[in-house]
Amino acid sequence: MDSIPVIDTHQHLWDLDLFQLPWLDLAGMDVLRNSFRMTDYREATRNCPIIKSVYMEVNVHPDLQRQEAQYVLALCEADDNPMSGAVIGGSPGESSFADYLDEFAGNPFVKGVRTILHDPDRPRGMCLTPQFKENIRLLGDLGLSFDLCMRPAEIQDAVELVDACPETRFIIDHCGNMSVQPDQQQDRAAWEAGMWRMAECDRVFCKISGIVATATPGTWQPADLKQNIDFCLDTFGEDRIFFGGDWPVCTLTANFESWYRALLWIVQDRSETFQRKLFHDNAEAFYQLKS
Repeated sequence: MDSIPVIDTHQHLWDLDLFQLPWLDLAGMDVLRNSFRMTDYREATRNCPIIKSVYMEVNVHPDLQRQEAQYVLALCEADDNPMSGAVIGGSPGESSFADYLDEFAGNPFVKGVRTILHDPDRPRGMCLTPQFKENIRLLGDLGLSFDLCMRPAEIQDAVELVDACPETRFIIDHCGNMSVQPDQQQDRAAWEAGMWRMAECDRVFCKISGIVATATPGTWQPADLKQNIDFCLDTFGEDRIFFGGDWPVCTLTANFESWYRALLWIVQDRSETFQRKLFHDNAEAFYQLKS
């Protein structure tokens, strides 16, 4: 339903002349070892009705998180691109996080914070330390959200974090990172149980994003994604879901338009109201993006 305007809640950009992204050295990341700037994003989405976007931090080297935030907030202030808000990087496990956050919390374009929890060097439970919980509570005090990007079998750990931070809103990125590959289903029961538990809290939202990156390059079909996406849509309901492009990471398997159109196909039998909430209305309200 191309008549519905789209807010992309998961827009990545990176300039390798300015930033170091250590995870690009991992195996299989060849197509991402380039700079992806705003002009590239506009070209990638030219056939999609994107009216606004929310930047998502890109896991730069920790020493560069401040510069990354400054870089994207300048883009938010410009009127020549769709970026209307930003989820910046940060290190909630560190005692210095409060001082770091103090620099940006008053900026109306800063909507939240994310730190990746599934990197190989990040152990299970790192989001459950007293320091981490204290800093995520601080986000809630400041009206900021926290994005959860973690291993599918560890979603239940986030239940403890959510319970410890009663004023903070959370977004589960990428449908909880559950693969669509038939031979990678060993964590499905734990993932489903964790997602059900998270959905019981009305402060937790689910981002329909990233899942296409787990599909098979060159041969995937929209139907391959449907089971996981339908589970998330039905579990969280029409008022707590967002669309996210996850470009350029999605290009590991698909271009932006093919991912967008795959999701349109998956939700084609749902009501227009449901689709408007998924692609636009929920994000506009959550991130306070009204003009």
